[in-house]
Amino acid sequence: MTFDASSSYRLHERVALRPEPFGALAYHYGNRRLNFLRAPELVTLVESLDDHESVRDAFDAVGIDPRRWPSFEKALASLAASDFLVAA
Repeated sequence: MTFDASSSYRLHERVALRPEPFGALAYHYGNRRLNFLRAPELVTLVESLDDHESVRDAFDAVGIDPRRWPSFEKALASLAASDFLVAA
């Protein structure tokens, strides 16, 4: 699956987020993988994805600076490739 920021995504139902000072730990109970979300803005974004029509809409709603969108898209694409995010 190719990540598409114009599409809608949500956190996989088997993923739990644990808040940490640096952002959060994400644990997938299905594939037993662990990921570090290393920015509090990324955590807020991931938690809000399901509330928006697209990833780009979520960027706007969360207030991510457009200059930072490519790095956030890269992080989300990695989470999607690891099955932490799924198409909504």
